[in-house]
Amino acid sequence: MNRRNIARNVQKGFTLIELMIVVAIIGILAAVALPAYQDYTKRARVSEGLGLASGAKTAVAEYYATKGTYPDDNTKAGIAQAASITGNAVTSVTVSGSGLITVVFTSLVSGGKTLVLTPSAASGGSVAWNCKGGDVEAKYRPSECR
Repeated sequence: MNRRNIARNVQKGFTLIELMIVVAIIGILAAVALPAYQDYTKRARVSEGLGLASGAKTAVAEYYATKGTYPDDNTKAGIAQAASITGNAVTSVTVSGSGLITVVFTSLVSGGKTLVLTPSAASGGSVAWNCKGGDVEAKYRPSECR
């Protein structure tokens, strides 16, 4: 009877080495996951810039459809001034010569980096957009902009 009690009480928890191994595994997983999460958040912020530029894209396309040429600035395009189109990670959205739309990002993406949307006339009077311009790193851009 006494032997059974002794055998039952031998191991009641984890040893120190087992706990240290678990902590080390969690540390390794965190070291791998943190950079991936930071890239994910920057990609989401670049997508925010594209969302803010969508109004400008529509305005430029309408201007082109009615006048046959692209607007030179935000006023001609019929949108707010560049500095007033802002977001959490965007400082401005500017329409410039030939209908180019430039989105300037804050330090949450990469301070002062830009994404440039270039219009081109497509068949049927519509406007196609190329978003491969600017100096935002490719890994932060949506797949259609790489």
